[in-house]
Amino acid sequence: MSSLALITLVVNDYDEAIAFYTDALGFELAEDTDRGDGSRWVVVRPRPAAPTAPAPTSPAPTGLLLARAKDDAQRASVGAQAGGRVGFFLHTDDFARDHARMRAAGVRFLEEPRHEPYGTVAVFEDLYGNRWDLLRPAHG
Repeated sequence: MSSLALITLVVNDYDEAIAFYTDALGFELAEDTDRGDGSRWVVVRPRPAAPTAPAPTSPAPTGLLLARAKDDAQRASVGAQAGGRVGFFLHTDDFARDHARMRAAGVRFLEEPRHEPYGTVAVFEDLYGNRWDLLRPAHG
C-alpha cells in the first residue's frame, strides 16, 4: 500500500512556523532535527482525532515538512504555494470545537462557516497567507 507521507511547506522561519502549527492549529511536532548545515528537518502533523493509536501497519498521518526558504525564489513562494487557492484541507470530527479553538488562538478565518453538500467548511489562512479549509466532511 502507498500513502502520502509528507508535503513540503516553504516557511520564513522554523520556530514561528512550529509555534503556529502546534499552538494555533493544534498539530504535534513529530520531528525537529538539526541537519548541521543551518537547516532543520521539521515535521508537524495533525493530532489524531481519537485517543487510540493506529494499527501497527497503518501509516502515520500525512505531515507537513516545514522547509525554511533559502533564496529569493523560495521566499517568493511563501504564502502562495497554491497560487491563492485553497491548497490544504484540515478535516475535523468536531467543527464547532475546532473552529472556536482556532479563532481563540488567533487564526484568521476568511468567512463564516457554511454548510455544503460535502460538509461544513470555513476557509482560513495560515501565518503566511496560505489558504486552508477547515472541513467536517458530511460522510465518513
